[in-house]
Amino acid sequence: MPPHKRSFRTLACTASALALALAVTAGTASAAAAPADTKTEKTGKTGKTVTSGWNNWSCKPSAAHPNPVVLLHGTWANQLDTWFLLAPELAAKGYCVYSLDYGKLPYMPGFNGQGPIVKSAGEVSAFVDKVLKSTDTKKVDIVGHSQGGGPLPRYYLEFMNGAAKVDKLIGLAPSNHGSTASGLGTLARKVPGVSKVLSLAVPGVEDQIVGSEFLKKLNSKPDTVPGVTYTVISTKYDEIATPYTSQQLSGPNVRNVVVQDLCKLDVSEHIALGLVDRIAFHEVKNALDPAHATPTTCASAVS
Repeated sequence: MPPHKRSFRTLACTASALALALAVTAGTASAAAAPADTKTEKTGKTGKTVTSGWNNWSCKPSAAHPNPVVLLHGTWANQLDTWFLLAPELAAKGYCVYSLDYGKLPYMPGFNGQGPIVKSAGEVSAFVDKVLKSTDTKKVDIVGHSQGGGPLPRYYLEFMNGAAKVDKLIGLAPSNHGSTASGLGTLARKVPGVSKVLSLAVPGVEDQIVGSEFLKKLNSKPDTVPGVTYTVISTKYDEIATPYTSQQLSGPNVRNVVVQDLCKLDVSEHIALGLVDRIAFHEVKNALDPAHATPTTCASAVS
């Protein structure tokens, strides 16, 4: 078999395996996300989203937590499977918490965040406006995973006047400067035609691969914008937003955190960091309420 055909076959097989792993993760999360006391709210003309205290459009922020929190899932994900642990926990602490499904493609239902990031940023912009109007507030805090914690909200802040409406951006394993996906993205750049296929089939994926036109535009600007506080939470074992150090931002209002520096026993990789890592979640809560922050240690995993 010619080398380029072998490379393409390797790329296709790896991508399929990753998609399967994500599907298994999503299915497991869905099963765990429906305790007996959850609420069920209709979303759109069809389908339902199971929630537990979030996406409550009658919620009014308290003096203790004045900013509503908007949660943004990552690529090949959705709001329920990503936030089934963190969202109810934040709501129980008194935050007004909201999430949405963005970047939908009709031929991949449930695996969202795959549309062009510029278009997804427009969806997030409209959603933030809806949250601000509902809660009668001036600014939101954004917590996002992967794409939703990095390039998407950063584009919104930089190019869509989002900085005037956001106080804090907290990214869990954010693909801020593009990803090599443990070499998969680099391989895609080398195999003729693959980038074109990705841009047509899953543009949100192509946008995040190192060297994309989207990233060239995004990263032609400084990492941060004035007036917004940034927190980046990463894991050394990330196998998707790689190298993990590329997730970090530079700027005057940035805190870059690596969970293994807080707890050497933390072995979470990319997906687990956003879905279930309570050490990372403790850092999220510290970033949302720095005045009442407490030290994050291995004990935070069970506290």
